[in-house]
Amino acid sequence: MVNLWSTTEHALGYLAKADSIPHRTEGEAVLLDYIPKTAQRILDLGTGDGRLMALLKIDRPLATGVALDFSPVMLEKARARFQDDNSIEIISHNLDDRLPDIGQFDAIVSSFAIHHVTHDRKRSLYEEIFNLLTPGGVFANLEHVASPNQKVHIQFLTKIGYTPENEDPSNKLLDVETQLGYLHEIGFADVDCYWKWLELALLIGIKPN
Repeated sequence: MVNLWSTTEHALGYLAKADSIPHRTEGEAVLLDYIPKTAQRILDLGTGDGRLMALLKIDRPLATGVALDFSPVMLEKARARFQDDNSIEIISHNLDDRLPDIGQFDAIVSSFAIHHVTHDRKRSLYEEIFNLLTPGGVFANLEHVASPNQKVHIQFLTKIGYTPENEDPSNKLLDVETQLGYLHEIGFADVDCYWKWLELALLIGIKPN
């Protein structure tokens, strides 16, 4: 399966465009709204350059965090961002592999990362996330999801400045309904799509107390 995110060219190309993704900040704002200000420990899966973790820390300055990524470029950028913040631990880890033994978390977040793993791995990863959450903990996944048909998919690509010929071959997109079904089956409560714009969606589930 193709995954170009370990290459410098691919990672830098994404970072050059990341801030211009339409409506991205809307989705991030909703995600931030659903992570309790009292969360003491946060895990960010596929942290990239640490953008989402940095946003979370603004209103949760006392929280500690663990940020995972496997791209050398992204890890370098994240370490630079948090070089003066010893409350954030940066770990090199590929989400294709089982999550490491890193303790329990009050919130686990991800931003445009999990769609790079296979569908079977998505489900097993969601199970691992459930097991790492404390009771009442929140999982919030701001994700790139599949469109209902090719027409809508091309609409989305056009909106973000891509074509079917140059879209990311690393993407393994899955529809919202199937992923919400996974979360329900695993045992998450309050499962829903809390925000959506075309192929960008925020999927949230809570681990019951």
